[in-house]
Amino acid sequence: MTPEKFIATINEKNANIIAMSALLTTTMPAMKTTIDALKQAGVRGKVKILIGGAPITQKYADEIGADGYSENAVGAVALAKKAVKPA
Repeated sequence: MTPEKFIATINEKNANIIAMSALLTTTMPAMKTTIDALKQAGVRGKVKILIGGAPITQKYADEIGADGYSENAVGAVALAKKAVKPA
């Protein structure tokens, strides 16, 4: 999905969380590109960004400014629930 599609969907659906997955190291930079585009569009503060996939690590999530990382789908569900839980 392109950064523009993420932005449009966030605005259209009033999304509060997005998740991205990379299966190859060659696709990892697109995550940072998307996060940067969300910042430029002024919607970064509206959503929590979760990432995962085979080559992804917590360190990478921290480097690109993601809100969370999980190494598997079960962990991602728990992370998503925690991310949107009222404080």
